[in-house]
Amino acid sequence: MLKTVLNVGCGQRAISILGTSLPADEWRELRLDIDPDVDPDIVASMTDMAPVPDGSVDAVWSSHNLEHLDPHEVPVTLREFLRVLKPGGTLLLTVPDLQAVAKLVAEDRLDEAVYECRQGPIRPLDVIYGYGPALAAGNRFMAHRTGFTPNLLGRLLQEAGFEPVAIWRRAAAYELQVKALRPPASAAALEEFGSLL
Repeated sequence: MLKTVLNVGCGQRAISILGTSLPADEWRELRLDIDPDVDPDIVASMTDMAPVPDGSVDAVWSSHNLEHLDPHEVPVTLREFLRVLKPGGTLLLTVPDLQAVAKLVAEDRLDEAVYECRQGPIRPLDVIYGYGPALAAGNRFMAHRTGFTPNLLGRLLQEAGFEPVAIWRRAAAYELQVKALRPPASAAALEEFGSLL
């Protein structure tokens, strides 16, 4: 039986975790986004994922979404992620690394391209405030309203109920990556997780 991953803030259908971190022959992707134009399976805000039943998914994947929330909405969203996960389920999360980007700002490199992504060059300005070309085109969903350091993100995840939590830097893309479990986790899941700590 296929496991289910909830892709939160899924974006266009070409953006998928299947076949990269999760094998497509073992997982089924359920797509949730606030923007109906990206053709999600579920149109909903990540702050209120009521259409997704409690404890119904094996994993939640959310890449570059939390920074689009107001700071007070982040704990609400993390509790929603926890709510929809089965006991022992996994949260896979990616957010910009503001601590790393702050070093570039201190070096007066705010408007300098520091890496390339699918959409084009990314500047510290884009990491802090949102991707400039998308904002200029009128996509206000792309504005950033909060940010994270490893310490802050780890604390917020633990306060939401995730345990254990592993956070590491992906320096080339100025981002933080997270793997966290919804307790209680099986011995096998904890053993696999141990290699990250």
